[in-house]
Formats: sequence, structure tokens, C-alpha cells
Amino acid sequence: MSDRKHDNAVAVGYGKPPSNTRFQKGRSGNPKGRPRGALNLATVLAQTLRERVVVNENGRRKTITKMQAAVTQLVNRAASGDLTAVRQLMALVTSAEQRFPDAQTERGSLNEVDQQIMAEILKRFEENTKGD
Repeated sequence: MSDRKHDNAVAVGYGKPPSNTRFQKGRSGNPKGRPRGALNLATVLAQTLRERVVVNENGRRKTITKMQAAVTQLVNRAASGDLTAVRQLMALVTSAEQRFPDAQTERGSLNEVDQQIMAEILKRFEENTKGD
């Protein structure tokens, strides 16, 4: 005779729940969980920014992505003297340079003199807006 009560008994313990309490095949353990095909915020944002729009540039119709359109508008506002846009643009450029330090811009990275000039320009913008 065997010491066990049942010779065909399945071991029960940590990671081995009794077979009658286990999830049945084909049935989810979280039936009210995230539905299939549901997208997270990052995916929806990426898809939306990749959508294409038609813009008029110098009298010509051109198709660009929404991201390109948004960056173009930000750069144009910054170039027209909008201090908030300048700050946002500088933060965006700094963030991009930190993420991709090896990426080369069209004219290369700003050297020390250029950085000092940019700092002076920002300082002047701030002084001009304080007087308004």
C-alpha cells in the first residue's frame, strides 16, 4: 500500500491551485479587462501626428504631417517675437538634442558664441515684454 491517500492525486501548493478552481480553457481571468484593440494615449498621439493635412505655402498647396504643421507654426510664432513660443521652441530643441546627441542639424551644433548670442536675445525679449 502507498502512503498517499490517492495515487492519482495532483500536487497542490504554491503555483499549483486545485484543478477545480483553475481558470477554464478559453475563459479569461480578467473578463472586464482592457478590450482587444484598445489603444493607449501614446499610440493615438503618434497616429494623429502622422496624419497628413494640406497647407498653402507660398501660394502652393502642399501635403505635410500634422507634426510638421505644428512645428512650423511654433517656429513662425517664435520668429515673429512671441516670447512664449521662443521658450517652447528652445525647450523642444534642447530636448531633441539630449535625446539624439549624434544628430546633426543643417549648420551643426551651436558653438559657445552662438549660445551667448541666443541668451542675449532671450534676455532682450524678456526685458521688452516686462515693459508692456
